[in-house]
Amino acid sequence: QVQLVESGGGLVQPGGSLRLSCAASGFAFSRYTMSWYRQAPGKERELVARIYTAGNTNGTYYADPVKGRFTISRDNAKNTVYLQMNTLNPEDTAVYYCSYFSTSRHWGQGTQVTVSS
Repeated sequence: QVQLVESGGGLVQPGGSLRLSCAASGFAFSRYTMSWYRQAPGKERELVARIYTAGNTNGTYYADPVKGRFTISRDNAKNTVYLQMNTLNPEDTAVYYCSYFSTSRHWGQGTQVTVSS
């Protein structure tokens, strides 16, 4: 069955960096656009970044709050999508989810990122 397993979250000080990973299985990973979303306490889940397939030159999209600080990438050989997060600030604190859409949207279990001094 489809599985999306996120890892790499944790507690980091403002200005620090984290790299999230999402290991995918149970579907043809390379054929799908992959996304990272986040949900902060009391807020709606929001799209953070997206990476398209090789057929779309692995193009990327970033939400305005993370442009220039976050980088999404994928390794189709490892069925894994990454989110490199730099210059983190407290507003980045959230649960981060890996996701893709195929007839319905599929989600991982999420990984907590806390930015605090």
